[in-house]
Amino acid sequence: MNDNHLTEIEQTIVDMVDKHGCFIMSVFDPEGVAPDFSYSIGYARTVQQPDVIVFSLPKSLRASMINEIWRQMSEDGLELSDGAEISDLLEGHICVAREVTDPAAIAEHFGSAIWYYRHIGMPAVSRAFQIVWPGAHQGLLPWEEGCASEVIEDQPALYVTGTVH
Repeated sequence: MNDNHLTEIEQTIVDMVDKHGCFIMSVFDPEGVAPDFSYSIGYARTVQQPDVIVFSLPKSLRASMINEIWRQMSEDGLELSDGAEISDLLEGHICVAREVTDPAAIAEHFGSAIWYYRHIGMPAVSRAFQIVWPGAHQGLLPWEEGCASEVIEDQPALYVTGTVH
């Protein structure tokens, strides 16, 4: 679908979701204060699951993780749930999906996804998942005792902290 009233990036999002099942939006803070992040756009349409967000890792790695999650959902039947362990995203480590339900966090971090679903007439984004990764050296997740402070700081918790369900 080619909409003449769309900006170039909006048309790219529509085309990429149509062609590949999702679009990956990468965001960075020009001041370098807030961590960079990438999020998916299109999961709700193509695999009927909430979109995901990944913080702070290199942009190409974040994109690879988001594409692999889409592949696992579409080909292997992966179902996202709070606390779900996901393999094959980072070599030698398990990542964990944590549910983001706070409308303010979703509005702040998923702007183009919100636009996309509104554009195609789907319901508003009310859920998403943050893909949380462990520190490379210790292998600990942010909620585990002894986790390195930079691992915690590099991925702000958009989920309810505490016990994983």
